[in-house]
Amino acid sequence: MARNLNIVIIIVILALFGLSGSVYRVWETQQVVITKFGKPVRIVSEPGLHFKIPVIHRLRVFEKRLLDYDSAPTEILTQDKKTLIVDNYAKWRIKDPLKYLQAVGNEAGAQSRLDDIIYSEMRTELGRHNFHVIVSEKRAAIMEIVTKKSDEKAEEYGVEVVDVRVKRADLPQENEKAIFARMEAERKRIANQYRSEGEEEALKIRAETDKQAVIIMAEAEKTSQQVRGEGDAEATKIYAQAYNRSQKFYGLVRTLEAYENVIDSTTTLIISPDAEFLQYFWKAP
Repeated sequence: MARNLNIVIIIVILALFGLSGSVYRVWETQQVVITKFGKPVRIVSEPGLHFKIPVIHRLRVFEKRLLDYDSAPTEILTQDKKTLIVDNYAKWRIKDPLKYLQAVGNEAGAQSRLDDIIYSEMRTELGRHNFHVIVSEKRAAIMEIVTKKSDEKAEEYGVEVVDVRVKRADLPQENEKAIFARMEAERKRIANQYRSEGEEEALKIRAETDKQAVIIMAEAEKTSQQVRGEGDAEATKIYAQAYNRSQKFYGLVRTLEAYENVIDSTTTLIISPDAEFLQYFWKAP
């Protein structure tokens, strides 16, 4: 009886061991290639529990998620013969795990293939454009072309290239200094041009201002002469009217004004006593 119990326990243990070896779990982020003696049998991409034959079947697990490719900075020659140090990266995924397994085997092999493909396409496409286009206007459009062509070539390895981007595009150190010097000279030239144009405009404004000032002064002088003439004419008219009303009084006023202007404490006047100038000293008007 005890012997039969031991046999049952052994059978149960073996059954549990065999069951545990025949069940495997696939996560949502995984895809699995089942191989039988090294040959692919099927692809499992649905998450959950699955069964396999222990010992005979082997699992090759691959990522479903996007993977990173980051290259070392490399030199690329542009269409206008400028050397760029380009540091780029890419996002890629395993599109066909069976083809991926047969072509590259693992992620290191895929990275190696991508390095050749992306660098080749990057060098070809950037070589068709001038430096200023690459660093400013059309970088996004250029990267779309590089992504598309890289994806087409990577398809034979079961890989999908989702996006290729440039992190940095720098000039070699010696080129940077030369370009900086040219940029500085160009900015100085533009600044001098602006200054000369400003000076020219300032001279025009000053000349116009001086012209307007002369015109205004002439107009003011003309107006003042007219006003002064009109005032003198009015004064003469008033004097004439006053003279006509009382010639003797007018003579008295004018004589007294003459006394005030001619005679003071410092003046010595030598004149005949019967001179007409002194007529009001001797008699009342």
